[in-house]
Amino acid sequence: MVQIESKDLSIVRQCELLEISRSGFYYQPVEEPEENLEIMRIMDEQYFKTPFYGTERLLVLLVVLGYKINRKRLRRLMRIQGWQTLYPKRCTTRSDAAAYKYPYLLKDLSIERKNQVWAIDITYLPMKKGFMYLCAVIDIHTRYVLGWGVSNSMTAEWCTEILNDAIETHGKPEIINSDQGSQFTSEAYIGLLKAREIQISMDGKGRAVDNIFIERLWRTVKYEHIYLNVYEDGLSLFKGLQHYFSFYNDERRHQSLNDETPLTCYSKAA
Repeated sequence: MVQIESKDLSIVRQCELLEISRSGFYYQPVEEPEENLEIMRIMDEQYFKTPFYGTERLLVLLVVLGYKINRKRLRRLMRIQGWQTLYPKRCTTRSDAAAYKYPYLLKDLSIERKNQVWAIDITYLPMKKGFMYLCAVIDIHTRYVLGWGVSNSMTAEWCTEILNDAIETHGKPEIINSDQGSQFTSEAYIGLLKAREIQISMDGKGRAVDNIFIERLWRTVKYEHIYLNVYEDGLSLFKGLQHYFSFYNDERRHQSLNDETPLTCYSKAA
């Protein structure tokens, strides 16, 4: 696909024409011991079954499976994956609001049309000898994936670029929801939304369920594609996801959409 020794086009230009990020093309798998990669894959699948598991329960589960792992190592792997344990929290005090933290606007909101509310998030993707990250933007009313990208790092600029491309292609939403991750509280991300006059909504701290629609997308992508394939490099991962998201938008029918596809619903929605 990309020709290393091409005399006519540079690698940069070829990546631009193929809509492939250079970080994905040049990606070398993150070096982790084989056992750590096995553990992280188990944890990734386990999260969709028991998102309420914390360090102690995960530790017991992994020990029962035969892994010799301590809390310190487990917590590091949980941070890499972005594991957010779901549990009720006491709220006896209110801390000072940070500069780029915003309230959750979707509670009791009736979402009735396309481009009314978008959601954006990042997830971890296991590979044969490492891992990468996937960022995607979804229209909540139609479940249509408006834009996505893969990278070996989670930078604010990368997420902002994916969102900006989605806006340029599909128009702007009234509201966009995200978690409170550093990418979505950055000056670059917030600045784009303010410049576009888009309302900013953020999940409560540690409440992945607030962004439930994109969490369901992650579950679908992983169980229907990622866990069924073993990717060795960023380029093959990108090409595989390109085919999958085309299938997801154009062919995969959703019960919540009266068995229609996201593309059909998005195209005809008001």
